[in-house]
Amino acid sequence: MRSDVADVRPENLQANEISLAEIELLVLDFDGVMTDNRVLVDQHGIESVFCHRGDGWGLAQLRKIGFEVLVLSTEANPVVRARCEKLRIGCIQDCSNKLERLKKLASERSLNASRIAYVGNDVNDLECMQWVGVPIAVADAEPEILEVSRFVTRKRGGYGAVREVCDKILSDRKHADV
Repeated sequence: MRSDVADVRPENLQANEISLAEIELLVLDFDGVMTDNRVLVDQHGIESVFCHRGDGWGLAQLRKIGFEVLVLSTEANPVVRARCEKLRIGCIQDCSNKLERLKKLASERSLNASRIAYVGNDVNDLECMQWVGVPIAVADAEPEILEVSRFVTRKRGGYGAVREVCDKILSDRKHADV
């Protein structure tokens, strides 16, 4: 955990009393949320990333109840698409204006922003996080992201943060009988 931002962190995800039961869409950034924000590049320029298998389990549990999850990424990289395909979640990548695309997506699905949770870690997530009803930061997010978040995961991006969010949604929905 980054000690330089500990004093600006809102309550952690599990301790917060606000329920995620009413959320209808979970949007995830990819790099730094589903990964640990590192990239491995081989001598041929092929990129690889590290993801947490527990995140995949949590996403599978959401998928079982018909809950929609998608990745919204500025990155244009086959690794993003491949991971999303493996997890069977939606993927929008090579997105130069994330907020515009998210608003369009919400309109197409007749979703109110208050029913959308967005998990981010870096400044390119800021506008989306300011627009949605439930902005969530991973533990090692940039200070600007921590400041606008309603929740902060205990775990860092790529180390189970997505699983933590999935578990919270499932728990809150179970207790609310959604």
